[in-house]
Amino acid sequence: MSFGQGGSQWSPGGSHNPWGDQWGSSNQTPDWAALAEQSETRNKRRRLLLIVGGAIATVGIGAAVAVAVVSADSGGGTNTTANQAGDRPGTADIPSASTKTDPSFDPTTAPPPLDPKEFISSSGKDKAPISPDILFPGSQLTMGDNVYRKGPTADTKDCASAVQGTLDKVLNDNDCTRFMRVTYYKGKVAVTAGVALFDTKAKASDAKADADKKSVITSLSGEGVPAFCRTTICYTSTNSYGRYAYFTVAGYTDGKDVTEKDKAVFAAGEDLAEFTFRQIHRRGEAQASAAANGQ
Repeated sequence: MSFGQGGSQWSPGGSHNPWGDQWGSSNQTPDWAALAEQSETRNKRRRLLLIVGGAIATVGIGAAVAVAVVSADSGGGTNTTANQAGDRPGTADIPSASTKTDPSFDPTTAPPPLDPKEFISSSGKDKAPISPDILFPGSQLTMGDNVYRKGPTADTKDCASAVQGTLDKVLNDNDCTRFMRVTYYKGKVAVTAGVALFDTKAKASDAKADADKKSVITSLSGEGVPAFCRTTICYTSTNSYGRYAYFTVAGYTDGKDVTEKDKAVFAAGEDLAEFTFRQIHRRGEAQASAAANGQ
């Protein structure tokens, strides 16, 4: 008797044993101990596979994390702080102190410095005390390698009395108000500087322009300095700065005429002319500084 094709077959007159294929005869009792051992072996194998599978999964997760970290580093460099900062919003999205509104002030322009020449260009602004000893202080003058001793000084309001030749007329025509003189000497070379004061720069400039070769100041002698440049040939100069016109006459104290080869005489005249200019300019600077400081 059969039930379908290819199924189990039952033998007539006997009982069917489902374990017969594994343990031999169909009439034997199952080996329960062996079954238990096989079941335990299968369970151990299953646990081992689960453990191995979990380890592989863990390694896979770690690899995925490592790949993610490497990917993040490759875009932002090796600086962890910089990478973390790269995930933050852009600068425009982050409020900062620089975006705060600071108090603003209108730009201011410092006043231009006062011009020293302005203070020595008119008697109205040139108010500082003046005298030969103020304009030519000390007992000697050093200009480069040349050292000159200071001799006599003179000061007068009668400008014509301190000059000779055609200079008296020049000074009177331009309203000279004061004339100061000083003499410096070195060995047998002496030089006198004369400074004429006028009320305006224009008057001083006109006096300079009106002077000619015969417009000469009178040399100042005394205090150990013999008379010089009264009848001999000497070196002279004429100039002006601000409301001042200044002149020099340089020569020998032994009555010798000056020639083109006498470099010491020319140097003395040029040194004293330069020093006179500097002193007049310093006078302007001092008054400009005092005015700027509210004095």
